[in-house]
Amino acid sequence: MNHQVEHTCDVLVIGAGAAGLTLALRLADKANVIVLSKSKLKEGSTYYAQGGIAAVFDETDSIESHVQDTLVAGAGLCDEKAVRITAENARDSLETLISYGVPFDTVTNEQGQQKYHLTREGGHSHRRILHAADATGKAVQKTLIRSAQAHQNIHIFERYNAVDLITSRTTKQTGKAVYGAYVWNRNKEQVEVIKATKVILATGGASKVYQYTSNPDIASGDGIAMAWRAGCRVANMEFNQFHPTCLFHPDARNFLLTEALRGEGAYLLRPDGSRFMPDFDDRAELAPRDIVARAIDYEMKRLGADCMYLDISHKPKSFIKQHFPNIYKRCKEYGIKIHKQPIPVVPAAHYTCGGVITNMQGETDLAGLYAIGEVAYTGLHGANRMASNSLLECLVFAEAAASHILSTPMTQTHYPDIPHWDDSQVADSDEEVVIQHNWHELRLLMWDYVGIVRTNKRLERAMRRIELLQQEVQEYYANFKVSNNLLELRNLLDVAELIVRCAMSRKESRGLHYNLDYPELQDNPTPSIITPDKF
Repeated sequence: MNHQVEHTCDVLVIGAGAAGLTLALRLADKANVIVLSKSKLKEGSTYYAQGGIAAVFDETDSIESHVQDTLVAGAGLCDEKAVRITAENARDSLETLISYGVPFDTVTNEQGQQKYHLTREGGHSHRRILHAADATGKAVQKTLIRSAQAHQNIHIFERYNAVDLITSRTTKQTGKAVYGAYVWNRNKEQVEVIKATKVILATGGASKVYQYTSNPDIASGDGIAMAWRAGCRVANMEFNQFHPTCLFHPDARNFLLTEALRGEGAYLLRPDGSRFMPDFDDRAELAPRDIVARAIDYEMKRLGADCMYLDISHKPKSFIKQHFPNIYKRCKEYGIKIHKQPIPVVPAAHYTCGGVITNMQGETDLAGLYAIGEVAYTGLHGANRMASNSLLECLVFAEAAASHILSTPMTQTHYPDIPHWDDSQVADSDEEVVIQHNWHELRLLMWDYVGIVRTNKRLERAMRRIELLQQEVQEYYANFKVSNNLLELRNLLDVAELIVRCAMSRKESRGLHYNLDYPELQDNPTPSIITPDKF
C-alpha cells in the first residue's frame, strides 16, 4: 500500500466560487483554511454569472418588497424566515463585496452624485440588481480570488476533486460527525486525506445532469451526492430551473443570454417574428423563468421549431454595447449582429433550487458539516428561484455560517484513526468509453424524461435506467482507479436518483416542476424531503 498523503486544517472548504471564497475570507484571520477547487479557480458557476446581485439600494424600494417578490416567485414553497434573513442581510453582504473592490456599475444622478446603476429582472417589482456590465460573476470571482490568494491563512488546492466525506461511520465512531474528506489530486493522480474540524460544502449545483445546460462542466452535484452518501437529508430536488434563453448555435456551448436583456426591453419572438409571451402571462417577457421556459418549450414543440428568438434590435446600438458588451461581442463572433437581428435561443438547465438541508447557519445533519450556496436547501428559493437571488444566497449564508463557526471551538486536538484509501486491488481503466457512453445516456434521459415537462411514465422510465446505470458504475468504481469523469458520473447518478424521487413524490404541478398527470396545485404544499434509508 502506498504512503498516504495527509493534510490538516481547521476548516476545509470544498468549492471555490462566491460562497466558498467569501466564507474562507471571513474565517481566515482566525483559522487555517484549505479551499478545494475542482478545476481552475475561474471555472465555477460564479465566474459565468452575468446578471447581477439583488439588494435594496434604491430609496423607493424596500426589504419587504424584496421579500414579497421572492415569495411570489417561489410559488408558495419558500421558507419565509430564510427569505427575510436573505433580504435583510443583502445590502451588508454587497457592501462587503464592494469593500473587497468589486467594480459594480455606477451612474451620475441629476445632483451630480455617483450612484449604483440598478437594473430590473423577471419577478422583481423594482430596480434592485447591482451588476458589473453583463459579467457580474466574473468581476466578483476575480476580486474574491485576488483577496483569497493574498491571505496567508488560505491555502488553495487547484485541480482537486473531493471523493467522499470522512465521517463517524468511516472511522467507526459514535454519533454523526465529519472529520474531513478523501480527495483526489488530479495533478498527481492520487487520493489524499484532508483532516478538518469543520467541512463546508460550497460545490454549487447539479445542472450537468442534463443534456443542455448553461453551467460550466464542473456543475456535477458533487456536494449533494457526498452529503447524501454520508447520511444527510436532501429536499426539493425536483425543482430544476431551466434558464429560458441560452444561445442556440452549434459552436456556442453553455452561453447564457442574461435575463437583464428582457429587463431592458428585449422581446421573445416566434420564427415568424410575432411575440408570444403576452399570450402566456400578463407580465410577458418579465414573467418568472419557469413560465418563460415552459412557453418557449411549448412554442418549439407546437411549431416543430429548433429555437425561438430574443430581439433587442429596436434599442440603439450604443445602448446595447454599453449594457451588454460581452453578449454583443460573443454573438458577433458567431455572426449574429444583435443590434440588427434577433438572437436564436433555447432553454437550458441552469439552477438547482433544492439541495442539502441546512438551518439558517448553514449546518447540515452531520456535526461539523456545513453547506452554503447552490448545494444547500435553505428554503429561500421554494419552487422557483427569483433572478439574482443566487449569488446573494452565497454571500448571506457564507456570512451566517462563518459567524456560527467562529462561535464554536475550531482546533481539533485528536482525530480518530482514518482508514487508508486502498487502491492496491484496482486497475487502470482501459474502457473510458464506457464512462463516456453512460454519461451521455444519463444526460439525455434526464433531458427527455425529467425535463421542463414531465409525466409519471417518463419518471418511471428514468428511474429504471438510472438504477441500471448505478449498478454498472458501482461495479466500475469498485474495480478501477478513480478519474474525474468516473467521480462525476457517480455523483450525477446519485443526484439524478434524488431528482426523480423528489419529482415522483410531488403530486401536483408547482413552480419549476410541471407534471402533465398532476396539472393542478395542491393546498398546503410542503418541501419534498428525502432521508437516506441506511441511517
